[in-house]
Amino acid sequence: MVVVFMALIMTKRLSAMVALILVPIAFGLIGGFGPELGPMMLDGVKKLAPTGVMLMFAILYFGLMIDAGLFDPVVRVILKLVGGDPVKIIVGTFVLAALVSLDGDGSTTYMITCAAMLPLYKRLGLSRLVLACVIMMAGGLMNILPWGGPTARAASALGVEAGSLFVPMILPMLVTGMWGMFVAFLLGRRERKRLGHLALMTAGAGATGAAATSGHGAAALATGDAQIARPRLLWFNLLLTLGLMAMLILGIFPLPALFIVASAIALMVNYPSLGEQKERIGAHAANVVPVVSLIFAAGIFVGILSGTRMVDAIANSVISAVPAWMGPYLALVTGVLSVPFTFFISNDAFYFGVLPILAKAAAMYGISAAEIGRASLIGQQVHLLSPLVASTYLLVGLAEVEFGDHQRYTMLWALSAALVMMLATVCFGVIPIVGRIA
Repeated sequence: MVVVFMALIMTKRLSAMVALILVPIAFGLIGGFGPELGPMMLDGVKKLAPTGVMLMFAILYFGLMIDAGLFDPVVRVILKLVGGDPVKIIVGTFVLAALVSLDGDGSTTYMITCAAMLPLYKRLGLSRLVLACVIMMAGGLMNILPWGGPTARAASALGVEAGSLFVPMILPMLVTGMWGMFVAFLLGRRERKRLGHLALMTAGAGATGAAATSGHGAAALATGDAQIARPRLLWFNLLLTLGLMAMLILGIFPLPALFIVASAIALMVNYPSLGEQKERIGAHAANVVPVVSLIFAAGIFVGILSGTRMVDAIANSVISAVPAWMGPYLALVTGVLSVPFTFFISNDAFYFGVLPILAKAAAMYGISAAEIGRASLIGQQVHLLSPLVASTYLLVGLAEVEFGDHQRYTMLWALSAALVMMLATVCFGVIPIVGRIA
């Protein structure tokens, strides 16, 4: 079912939303679960409903902030720092995303990084697929922080300390981070070759090179629509956004509630008339509707995948297919399996359902549970590309790219990061190549 879904959306035979709905229903009917599909679908939708609400109002909120010009000063500063060089912009995007990811929340990373960088990418003509790619690579790297989720799941499932999993992974993370910056550098050079070096002058001065040819200077690039901009409310919008981020990180209120309230305040203060509010909501509907519809469609997919116990069948089939001669190499096998497993099934299903079985088998060959746990984290470099990860739909919505295009563009780079992390864990002795009891 998952393979058919991936093939349909990557070949663009079906949109992601249609495939998320119809493909699992078709396979559910083939499996003889017809009468039970309705409750399964509703269960999946209920699980993802808070995420869908959060994404809808998050996109609306940051759209309003971009309209009001909150990020225009940031764009102007970045233009001065990078001098219009795509290489510096894209490497800077990776670094910014990695720093924001320190809080361990993917949605926060996507919202902040896209809100800060998307206007710059759009105004300079840089590929938004590159933006989504480097942000996701940074997010996948930082997702294995102890408070990010996967490490905590692995530690809980194996009964080990989270620190014993994470601390040895610091060096492999640094190596993988350097690889991510190198990938950003390569993508930046590719964009520089495509666009040419964008020679931008400071605001108020003339523009040269590609910018002058297109009639844009730094002032034009760093300034949004003057009719909807609210420069006088810059400090209010900044304080509102900082307060929102602080409460989000501290977990004072649920995310959906935070963004619902913040969106209402932003709309009321920046655009007080009903006509302006209706216009702004309508302007962002094109971004909101596709993302929210994907979330609820993903609920159908997840509900049927779990309700029919396809997840359990996948896990059992793969584990039983591992031949006995691979036993001494189970640490490496776990690292390899973590890539498809965390892509095709959820993190919960992998870490709580599959990982303990692999760890029990590996113990027979002198491979510790902590070593198996570290190996299981390698797949997180690819995990965020999974159609089962709700926050990915936020990223493609904010970056304004198609889900299938994003997967096709980013997949090889994400796999390369997983390979680099695998090699680094082996080289630094974080996971053994062969068990101690062969």
